[in-house]
Amino acid sequence: MNLQIAYIAAAALGRVSSFTPSTISTARQTIFRSASSSTTSTLNMSSEDTITLGIFGGGTVGGGIVEILSNKADYFKQLTGKSIEVKKVCVRDASKPRDFTLPEGCSIVTSYDDILNDDSIDVAVEVMGGTTDAKDVVVGALTNGKSVVTANKALIAKDLPEIETLLSTLESGTQFRYEAAVCGGIPIIRSMQSDFVGDNIQLMCGIINGCTNFMLTAMDRDKKSYDEALSEASALGYAEADPTLDVGGFDARSKLKILMRLAYGMNVEEDEISCRGITELTKMDFEYAKMLGGTIKLLGVAEKNDAGDVSAYVAPCYVTNEDALSSVNGATNAIEVLSDNLVSSIYIGQGAGRYPTANSCINDIVALAKGDQNLLPFNPTSETKFVNNYESVFYLRLNYRDQVGITRQVGEVCEKHGVSIHSILQNPVAKNQESAFAIVTDKVDYAAILKVLADVEALSWCKGKPFYMPVLRDDWQN
Repeated sequence: MNLQIAYIAAAALGRVSSFTPSTISTARQTIFRSASSSTTSTLNMSSEDTITLGIFGGGTVGGGIVEILSNKADYFKQLTGKSIEVKKVCVRDASKPRDFTLPEGCSIVTSYDDILNDDSIDVAVEVMGGTTDAKDVVVGALTNGKSVVTANKALIAKDLPEIETLLSTLESGTQFRYEAAVCGGIPIIRSMQSDFVGDNIQLMCGIINGCTNFMLTAMDRDKKSYDEALSEASALGYAEADPTLDVGGFDARSKLKILMRLAYGMNVEEDEISCRGITELTKMDFEYAKMLGGTIKLLGVAEKNDAGDVSAYVAPCYVTNEDALSSVNGATNAIEVLSDNLVSSIYIGQGAGRYPTANSCINDIVALAKGDQNLLPFNPTSETKFVNNYESVFYLRLNYRDQVGITRQVGEVCEKHGVSIHSILQNPVAKNQESAFAIVTDKVDYAAILKVLADVEALSWCKGKPFYMPVLRDDWQN
């Protein structure tokens, strides 16, 4: 690694804009650190029999990591041949009480540099969240020759290409691991990095946000309203103070983007992935789903078409009661992968929480202690193209003001855009209930459905925006 490469690495991440004495000094320090670590083929450890950690974040997940390491210290030493020691935990407020016991020799610090500039720390564990300070921490740690373990899906989804560029300039012993970033305790990242490398993935679909799955379960099984379900999810800690990332589908979209990079070798801008949350769902949608023989789940879906291109979306979806995903309830996550060799693989487990997320971080830490290497943490890139369109059967719910000719007009709009209607559903309208009916189409392009919805919304009898969602399987009637 030379001075020019060190500068390019910093410039790619927006840290410098020109050569100045300070940037040259920083680059020289980076070169010195890289040169001094080049004799180590794997992790640059402070001693041969110890690996030291600096943890950014002393909250729920950070505390879980400390507890697991303390409880299983002897086992990990036998497994890896090394002692794993937490040297520092960086927090915002050092005076705040902690719900875990600090290990002997571990100190609480409040400055990021206390960890980043400590050459005796081998691994930086980032569980602080966010995409600003967390990015500085991750970049600083990698640049200083420390391996990184993170649970930050938002950061990875936002800055994946930049992180990948930086990693390509570093010594092979500097590792980047992020198992906890997608679906908490489910080992889906490791599976994508190892179990499918000789396979060809055709479809990924899954429940990848625990908060919304908990809410949908409450709305379906317990007949609660959206507001009641959200209130309960918040009380149990499944929803953030501002639940927009969860209920809007954006958290699931970040995870889906990462999975698409691993499965298909493609970098897609998050905004290119169609994303709809659960805020428009009503009790009536669950009633119609029950009439059809199924339920509703918020899913992240990525699928390869016959041309080899990949489409993706996050949306509420109708799934039949026979579908494996229909019975995944509460805050549980589940991902199904359909591939040429393994056919169908389903991963189910806890997608969030103190110990599930900490457990995935621990697995990454232990892998580093064992000397495991992953030269391409995001798998190789490919020429696979992303297409912002997909085919599906669709469910449409239309709220209306009563008048003659409604179904005729809907049929005419669908015919105009080449959409075939499979069936029409309508429950008797009860008192204090919105007048609405549902349509299930035959398989059609998403783009055509959007045109139908725009034309229907403009009709005089239509009240508000029509609601729509994909039907997950082509064989949903079987």
